[in-house]
Amino acid sequence: MDLTEIIPDGHTISEPKKLRSQEWFGRKGKDGFIYRAWMKNQGIPAHQLQGKPVIGICNTWSELTPCNAHFRELAQSIKNGIYEAGGYPVEFPVMSLGETLMKPTAMLYRNLVSMDVEESIRANPLDGVVLLCGCDKTTPALVMGACSVDIPTIVVSGGPMLTGKYQGRDIGTSDIWRFFADQQSGKMTEEEMFAAEACMARSQGHCAVMGTASSMACMVESLGLSLPQNAAIPAADSRRKALAHLSGSRIVEMVREDLKMSDILTREAFENAIMVNAAIGGSTNFIIHLLAIAGRMEVDLTINDFNTKALKIPLLANLQPSGKYFMEDFFYAGGLPALMKALQEKLHQEAITVSGKPISQNYEDAECFNTEVIGTLDSPFNPVAGISVLKGNLCENGAVIKPSAASPHLMQHTGRAVVFESIEDFNHRINDPGLDVDKDCVLVLKNVGPKGYPGMPEVGNMLVPKKVMDTGVTDMVRISDGRMSGTGFGTVILHVSPEAAVGGTLAIVQDGDVITLDVPVGSLNIAISDEEIASRKEQLSSTTKVAERGYTRMYQTHVEQAHLGADLDFLKGGSGSKVLRDSH
Repeated sequence: MDLTEIIPDGHTISEPKKLRSQEWFGRKGKDGFIYRAWMKNQGIPAHQLQGKPVIGICNTWSELTPCNAHFRELAQSIKNGIYEAGGYPVEFPVMSLGETLMKPTAMLYRNLVSMDVEESIRANPLDGVVLLCGCDKTTPALVMGACSVDIPTIVVSGGPMLTGKYQGRDIGTSDIWRFFADQQSGKMTEEEMFAAEACMARSQGHCAVMGTASSMACMVESLGLSLPQNAAIPAADSRRKALAHLSGSRIVEMVREDLKMSDILTREAFENAIMVNAAIGGSTNFIIHLLAIAGRMEVDLTINDFNTKALKIPLLANLQPSGKYFMEDFFYAGGLPALMKALQEKLHQEAITVSGKPISQNYEDAECFNTEVIGTLDSPFNPVAGISVLKGNLCENGAVIKPSAASPHLMQHTGRAVVFESIEDFNHRINDPGLDVDKDCVLVLKNVGPKGYPGMPEVGNMLVPKKVMDTGVTDMVRISDGRMSGTGFGTVILHVSPEAAVGGTLAIVQDGDVITLDVPVGSLNIAISDEEIASRKEQLSSTTKVAERGYTRMYQTHVEQAHLGADLDFLKGGSGSKVLRDSH
């Protein structure tokens, strides 16, 4: 392909670009000798290093990350596509974040992985990169790191697992919370729980519901960073491998076209992602990750945009935890292209994607095959949008709630606070028969934010006290500066900013204070005066313990608040693809 031609999207390449990898493999003398000779010890013939685009496959495979445990096989499909298109693939590992196993929380390490990815790409002879990701934090971490280098990049997600089957019904990750509540109330035995766990995760892949992993897969497709249908093809479906193969071929073409992340991740692309996330009932974690990605691209995006750009976008996807069905059903119904086609009048249809075409062409031939799973703007599954941002004196910089997964009767609620100073305090007292709590109370959990925990764990969907559950109540208003699993549900207010650990108003809430939530208005307030708030804050003494060494100390010292994306302050923007110093 002539690099000076106009490619289908109208993106003009002004002049041919020298392959970045030739700064290594095209050299003469001892330097070129070293670079080529040590690569050849892997059995690589000389012509593979002579002018072919070198494509990195950034692989988050790990047996400690079960969601990504099939990535070795998927990487081979990507390699096949790269070879077919005339490129040379090189697979490299980065730190992998297993949401189900990692302590204290995978979110603590998202920014570390982004640094790993950024430096691995910049330091090595890569002309383009395929990001192979699936589990919750691996997707935003890899995208953040690649953004800061800005070379041609495409994302391949691992895909959701097949729908679980238990006692004749479909189950998924969201059912874990229901099973545990049933066990607590005596409706489910330990033996039944043990049987259910083997029935739920019955194939490779990430969570089968519209949790964070699936929300992230939808995010990259709606941003234009992946080929169509990337979001929903099940991991066990052979079409996932075919998509990986095609993505491998396409990244080679992207290098020849010099189509970079900065060409794709425009303000319009971010707005598309926000609207799509509202329509799918995506995870609240979507907000914190998209803000961090925008920060790396230096796109002016704020937490307020998640209200204005998603305003009047109804819930079109009938998927757990907000609805009934699973990601497997979503794919069979037409997948994300079918949903985006239903939403097309709201979208920026000319936003460019990795296909080299406007996003509208990615879904123009899509069809919906099951209107129970994918609705329309005129006939949505739920008129309530996926996520709302709240403001008020309890969350000056914002907080988030997922109305589509909450209880309608609690959307406007006033109650007295029952306060827990830490997650340890909560775990110790929540089921104490003597706890002064009833169904109208508001549970408040402090010190689980970015700095305070550290890492902002998924503990925001606090259990309802057993004494309240025993009365038949299954939901209460719950507030914290932490996060919630994308598979969770309930009337849960999250990401309160500023967090308690840095002296936000949440830090001064006391038992008995009256708190009012008004989701339709978008407010969250505590019924005490500004003077009383200021007085209580003056009496605060910091109890946040900062780690003595290592990455955790760096994280606590530099992490920004949730409303900014919880990235490290010195990682905003990027340094490009130029190697800092060339010692050879």
